[in-house]
Amino acid sequence: MNTDPRVEESPFKGATGLRRIWNAFNYSLSGLHAAYLNEDAFRQESLLAALLIPIALLLPISGIGKALMIASVLLVLIVELLNSAIEAAIDRISLDRHRLSKRAKDIGSAAVLIALINVLATWSLVLFS
Repeated sequence: MNTDPRVEESPFKGATGLRRIWNAFNYSLSGLHAAYLNEDAFRQESLLAALLIPIALLLPISGIGKALMIASVLLVLIVELLNSAIEAAIDRISLDRHRLSKRAKDIGSAAVLIALINVLATWSLVLFS
């Protein structure tokens, strides 16, 4: 009998140490690639990040201001990735319309909206305070 708890959790667990870190890095790159290819919103928000992050770096503001501005933009990408993952998992379970599926997708979308509002608020406060 195998007493390794990782085997009971998932047959995909197993690599440890540097191999696990390397695998995780590659899975992350695959996830970014999949999101960019399949998610219009992620592509749009990536373009927004590609524009806003260099602008934040070039503005004559404090390092903390720059960090806050960049972090707010990166947060949008993080939330969008999580929202896309939720949507993909729900669609994997069933493409049928269901009130709980709609609720989960709407809540994920609301999280993205709040992250975008956070960008506006952060940039406004840093630039106009």
